[in-house]
Amino acid sequence: MFEFIDFFADWCGPCHAMKPIIEEAEKLYAGKIKFSKIDVDTNGEAAGKYGVMSIPTYVILKDEKEIDRKIGAMTRDMFKNWLDSVLAK
Repeated sequence: MFEFIDFFADWCGPCHAMKPIIEEAEKLYAGKIKFSKIDVDTNGEAAGKYGVMSIPTYVILKDEKEIDRKIGAMTRDMFKNWLDSVLAK
């Protein structure tokens, strides 16, 4: 199974803009992608482990290995197309 990690912070405007898009994707891709969130302000160690320098950062893992990453807000269609392309790999 794929794992999607959302690195965010409460004060991040683009992170808030992406929240409903990600919540919709969680339902759409249930059983295909496990979604998780990491607050960089309270879990800086995890952000460091993944080399996160900007937020929002989205990391996709397969078998615990990073296979793709995006930084910044996206439109709903861009986000869905990205997830679909990753699932097709």
